[in-house]
Amino acid sequence: MLGHVLAFVAPAFGLALVLWLGLRVRRAQRFGPATQFAVLLAAGVLVLVAGLVLFDRDGRMAVYAALVGVQGTLAWWLRGR
Repeated sequence: MLGHVLAFVAPAFGLALVLWLGLRVRRAQRFGPATQFAVLLAAGVLVLVAGLVLFDRDGRMAVYAALVGVQGTLAWWLRGR
């Protein structure tokens, strides 16, 4: 069961990590580094869960597009824009 949960959360974790590293390079000052990563990861997991509920299955491209859109917009906001 743990393997399924980790595989479900992996896209949100990977994208959050890449965006968080980009925030670290740009020296975002709005929140601390741990908070930035936690917020990005939580938003990503919420998008994946919403997609699972909405489409009744995992792995839809529309959900991954929404994941990129939500986490990217949130990273932009966390950067201080």
